Amino acid sequence: MSSLNIYPDKAACGAAAGKLGADKIRAAIAKNGVANIIIATGASQFEMLQTLVAEPGIDWTKVTMFHLDEYVGLDETHPASFRKYIKERFVANLPAPLKAAYFVNGSAADPKQACTELGEIIAKHPIDVAFIGIGENGHIAFNDPPADFDTEEAYLVVDLDEVCRKQQLGEGWFPTFDDVPKQAISMSVRQIMKSACIINTVPDARKAYAVRITIEGELCPAHPASVIRLHPDCHTFCDKDSAADLSPLAKDLCSK
Repeated sequence: MSSLNIYPDKAACGAAAGKLGADKIRAAIAKNGVANIIIATGASQFEMLQTLVAEPGIDWTKVTMFHLDEYVGLDETHPASFRKYIKERFVANLPAPLKAAYFVNGSAADPKQACTELGEIIAKHPIDVAFIGIGENGHIAFNDPPADFDTEEAYLVVDLDEVCRKQQLGEGWFPTFDDVPKQAISMSVRQIMKSACIINTVPDARKAYAVRITIEGELCPAHPASVIRLHPDCHTFCDKDSAADLSPLAKDLCSK
């Protein structure tokens, strides 16, 4: 993993992540004339997105966006819809329209076909910057443990485990546990890892366990996010609460 960055609070964590991500987008446009990005959702991304959309000097008309995942069977108008989240918290706040935006259609009559179609599109758009987070169970996107590290499919239909579904309930996206969908369409681990740069924003005390197993746990499918340690340009942003369970050695390395 390229870097581990620990900040005093959630606001500083998100701001730093957004600024580095903006630098990477500007660099991609300068080099290639366009940039392809992945945007994550969830409460952990609020401050990062606020910073990213306000960053100067990004020609958003040259940026193509994908996103990580969406619940199967959930209409876009539902408060928990990730399409709704991204349109309201990211797209609507940009100073100019994106070149293109490809959303995961969880409402598709055939979710597997939706995966295939998105996979064909993203194959033509090598990702420059992936903005991601880590779930309380250590997942990236909706690749719950044990995650599939081997599939070459870009998107797949996955079953959501109990810890993941409880997280969605705890964040206030659903009124009851039974309302949380049991399946989602998720970008695969390998597709995320194909990104040239990964900006991983993980604030909040409830993510402390996930951060510890990602940074210091066994690198294995039981700890899905641990795979990012193999990425040559991945930057993890924590606040002091999410980094609380890291060993003194890990924190010491971060400070150097």
